Amino acid sequence: MTKPVFPSILSNRLIYATAPMLFFLAWICAVHSQAQEDNHSRKSVPAKNTRTEDGRRTFESVCASCHGLDGRGGERGPNIATGAEVQQLSDEKIQRILQTGNPAAGMPAFKSLGKMKITAVVNYLRILQGESTVAYLPGDVQRGKSLFFGKASCGNCHMINGAGGFLGADLSSYGLNVSVGEIRSAITDPHKDLDPRLRAVHVTTRQGQQFKGMARNEDNFSLQLQSADGTFHLFAKSDIEHLEYQQGSLMPANYGSVLTRQELNDLVSYLLRTARTKKQSQAQGIKSKIR
Repeated sequence: MTKPVFPSILSNRLIYATAPMLFFLAWICAVHSQAQEDNHSRKSVPAKNTRTEDGRRTFESVCASCHGLDGRGGERGPNIATGAEVQQLSDEKIQRILQTGNPAAGMPAFKSLGKMKITAVVNYLRILQGESTVAYLPGDVQRGKSLFFGKASCGNCHMINGAGGFLGADLSSYGLNVSVGEIRSAITDPHKDLDPRLRAVHVTTRQGQQFKGMARNEDNFSLQLQSADGTFHLFAKSDIEHLEYQQGSLMPANYGSVLTRQELNDLVSYLLRTARTKKQSQAQGIKSKIR
């Protein structure tokens, strides 16, 4: 018996009729998937790349006409990329120059750009000056300095460029060999991986006096202790009723809650920029001596 051909013809016609629709649906899905992927990529671009791009665009639109696209000078402006005088300027000084201008040199003020764009321009200028691997700063350097000597009270114990306390380490060059994350961790979790020599010491004398600080010198017969105000105290071991080396340091462990994330970023930026500015100054000093 001959097999009917009608169902087969109908099936083929159905395939031909629906194929364009299937391809169209597949194309829609692919476009939607690509759009989602592109959107995710845009969201996942690190903030530092965005800031660098903002700085580049602003520099090219308002600075390059005088100083050149590479910052090495033009017909109307000097070399600000490799010129030693500009490299030695702090971020704060450059920001002030951008905000107020330099009328004597024919440079207009760019205060209208706003603080964020001016900061981005300064960061991009650091890239042009050869700091491409370290130009990104997570916060505001000037606010970080205010925090260091103000709200955070870091300057009570630590010194930077000759200003501050004597109890903690001098942090003038601290930011040279550490990352942003390492500095932030050291601030928010100061007791982690603590050097035993930096542990806080609590002394109670036989007269009932109590002292807390860091041991600077100790032998079998005496202990030299430096308290938070910088004062040195010398004790004979025979005069000490109780001597306790505590597990943590004298540094507060609550900065993670006392300071906002932005304030932590500002503080980190201040430590990073201070160290790099000092390094640049030292390098220029060496070059001057060689000449």
